[in-house]
Amino acid sequence: MTLQAIKYKRGQLEILDQLLLPDTSVYIPISGTEDGWQAIKKMQVRGAPAIAIVGCLSLAVELDQKTFESVAGLQTFVVERLNYLVSARPTAVNMADAASRTIAFMKTLVAQNSISPEDASIKLIEEFEAMLEKDIATNQKIGKYGGDDILAVHSGSKVRLLTHCNTGSLATAGYGTALGVIRYLHEKDKLEQVFCTETRPYNQGSRLTAYELVYEKMNATLICDSMAAILMRQHKISAVVVGADRVVANGDTANKVGTYQLAIVARHHQVPFYVACPLTTFDPSKGSGEDIIIEERPATEMTSVKGVKVAAEGIKCWNPAFDVTPAELITGGIITEFGVFKPDKLSQALEPYL
Repeated sequence: MTLQAIKYKRGQLEILDQLLLPDTSVYIPISGTEDGWQAIKKMQVRGAPAIAIVGCLSLAVELDQKTFESVAGLQTFVVERLNYLVSARPTAVNMADAASRTIAFMKTLVAQNSISPEDASIKLIEEFEAMLEKDIATNQKIGKYGGDDILAVHSGSKVRLLTHCNTGSLATAGYGTALGVIRYLHEKDKLEQVFCTETRPYNQGSRLTAYELVYEKMNATLICDSMAAILMRQHKISAVVVGADRVVANGDTANKVGTYQLAIVARHHQVPFYVACPLTTFDPSKGSGEDIIIEERPATEMTSVKGVKVAAEGIKCWNPAFDVTPAELITGGIITEFGVFKPDKLSQALEPYL
């Protein structure tokens, strides 16, 4: 049984507060989009797929509590709330993708002149609810495609993997993207060992990924971010598998800061480098990684850990939350629910599904 980070039933939403992990497991109520926005901004929920799901379900909860005089009024409210949710963490494209798809769906409802505001609202809620089940099924496909590709490269023998940040049940509706690949290999008894980085400054690796790996009873080892190069030099790493918050047309990917340097080190040591993400992470409107807006986080995330100062008072800080990995460094491929593709082939491969 994988961790359940999102608990939902019609009209009620609770999320596992990831700020308190791994010490305390507390579910907090999300009563509407304002709560959803705050939870995303504060990183009580994080991971591009989970951000979109929680954002949309927070709107579902709010819609369940409201009535509208017209479908047009419902449309105005939904568009405004979705755009607000996108603003919480703009680098992660999944929320923007969900907003775009919902706004298009809303237009089809408005075009049905005979539909009532109540029925239109229920149809929207049902669309949001379907995201949960669909995300898990998508992740399981990603896990199988990615795991089988890695095994094929290594002739079916057991593998040793390195991952960065958190891409598991805590970052999705369940199962995970990059961690879904690792989970699939573990289920097939093909995972010899998995290494996870601590992922400073927010420690998603040591707080969250390590928590999931221990929970799943995998043979897992935590390393500091600065140890990746010596790890690849002294331990035989079969592949690096990471997630993504945005993949653009040329195959460049934005992911948690530190991913770019892992890709460089992997190239030097001839270790295949994979990015695992669903179709909703693909953004064909951006030509290259240079077009991606990189979120910058508060300096306190670097200077303090759980309220304890760890840096000299007065030091300046630069704290980008993400970096961009150029397509040419993604040597293993980009793992999607439709297969594994080389970055320069991704746009063409995914075009029928967009």
